[in-house]
Amino acid sequence: MSNEKGTPSIFNKENYLWMLAGLVLIALGMFLMSGGKSNVTPGVFDEKAVYSKTRITVAPLLIIAGLVLEIFALFKKPKQAAA
Repeated sequence: MSNEKGTPSIFNKENYLWMLAGLVLIALGMFLMSGGKSNVTPGVFDEKAVYSKTRITVAPLLIIAGLVLEIFALFKKPKQAAA
């Protein structure tokens, strides 16, 4: 048996941590976009709850930031170990 390593891994631990951070941002944005107490009474439409700044502005920005972070994680080259 050879002690040589096969093909090198494309991603290392740092890449996976960046990917996880991106997924957390996307999940947080989706959670904020889903809202909360907009439908306490099903027969009443609460415009302020549905069109709040959190749902319209903050949540989409978090989702876009998470996607950008995912792209960064995919293209980030792993650091080469010193031989």
